[in-house]
Amino acid sequence: MLVLFYDKPLESNPISHFNLKKGKNGVWQLKLKGNHAGKYYNFQVRIDSFWLNPTVDPYAKAVGTNGERAMVVDLKKTNPTGWEADKRPPLKGFEDIILYEMQLRDISVHPSSGIKNKGKYLGLAETGTKSPDGFATGLDHIKELGATHVHIMPAFDFRSIDELPDAAPRYNWGYDPQNYNVPEGSFSTDPADGTKRIQEFKTMVKALHDNGLRVVMDVVYNHTGATKESVFNQTVPSYYYRIHDNGYYSDGSACGNEVASERPMVRKFMIESMVYWAKEYHVDGFRVDLMGIHDIETMNQLAAELRKVDPTIFIYGEGWAANVCKLPEEQRAVKINVPKLDAIAAFSDEFRDGVKGHVFTPHAKGFINGETDLEESVKFGTVGGTAHPQVDLKKVNYTQKAWAITPQQCINYVSCHDNHSLWDRLSLSCPKTPRSKN
Repeated sequence: MLVLFYDKPLESNPISHFNLKKGKNGVWQLKLKGNHAGKYYNFQVRIDSFWLNPTVDPYAKAVGTNGERAMVVDLKKTNPTGWEADKRPPLKGFEDIILYEMQLRDISVHPSSGIKNKGKYLGLAETGTKSPDGFATGLDHIKELGATHVHIMPAFDFRSIDELPDAAPRYNWGYDPQNYNVPEGSFSTDPADGTKRIQEFKTMVKALHDNGLRVVMDVVYNHTGATKESVFNQTVPSYYYRIHDNGYYSDGSACGNEVASERPMVRKFMIESMVYWAKEYHVDGFRVDLMGIHDIETMNQLAAELRKVDPTIFIYGEGWAANVCKLPEEQRAVKINVPKLDAIAAFSDEFRDGVKGHVFTPHAKGFINGETDLEESVKFGTVGGTAHPQVDLKKVNYTQKAWAITPQQCINYVSCHDNHSLWDRLSLSCPKTPRSKN
């Protein structure tokens, strides 16, 4: 196994390379003298006599442009002024949480936002910003809404956005993971500088904390953006994924693969990664994408380790998969298994579709826009997915059994990034309804 050093984040040839030595328990290591901060590096693994592609360190804490090379940084130098004194805003209990989901680019990029650093981490750190009509925007707008937690859609390093300054504009939510332990470069003012993106992410977190808002990170460990060419497969081929006996990748994510969370080194990676974000970046919670792909044991170990960092860290996720999984349902963190989870919450799609209509049917109506026979689904959400004598479970839309032990395990919502916002759904399902001009 080799480590290759570069002086640039892209294209250039290695300036040096070194052999790593295999130690105990399959750990490869190398000690180098001197200060190597600012240099970029890749690993290259040999399987038998065949060399795999040079790839980023799966555990990299910093990368350069487009996440193609890891970067050596001194994390202490990434801390903004006052970072050591940064504190999580008070939280009495999980039942007090009001979540506001947002995409970092979208919250500030519009010309009318009044925000200087549009589409960047620093944009969300700005206060006192207003629209041309004098309305609060960005961070101040979120505060006005009464939210307690800002749920940031994926902000780890993802594949689909070209971070070069002259690249053609592209848009993606970020659910195509590339480097799990590094902030996404397109939200930074300088994607080539691994130190800069870390510092700016921390500046954003501190600004939110200073304004009484906790930070939830949307994490996507259930699949990777690439499959055969992924960082995982170029390091230990096939180990990190569930693969059928016929050689095909199981695809519970509907994105080409599903990560095998139940395997020891995958479980270790997931836990260490989220604990790292909680400690190094002071993240206050995690929304687990397609949580129903992950095994129950991994989720419970993860919760236990995060609560050692801070017992008020909130963990929740989608209690379903997007496709058929190789791992049996009874072992996975799906809604029906929420009682087996350690105070981890799941989204209530019963309440969502009961309120506004079936999520994948654009003109479908729900309780608030005139559909009948959905009262029990709305009531089911009102009692937090628990058993209640005034809720007829036989008439609840997607379940005939309560799946939450306590309302703290149930996330009620009507809109998120998937499909129509509440306004759009009301417009589509009630096109002839008069609207206010205000």
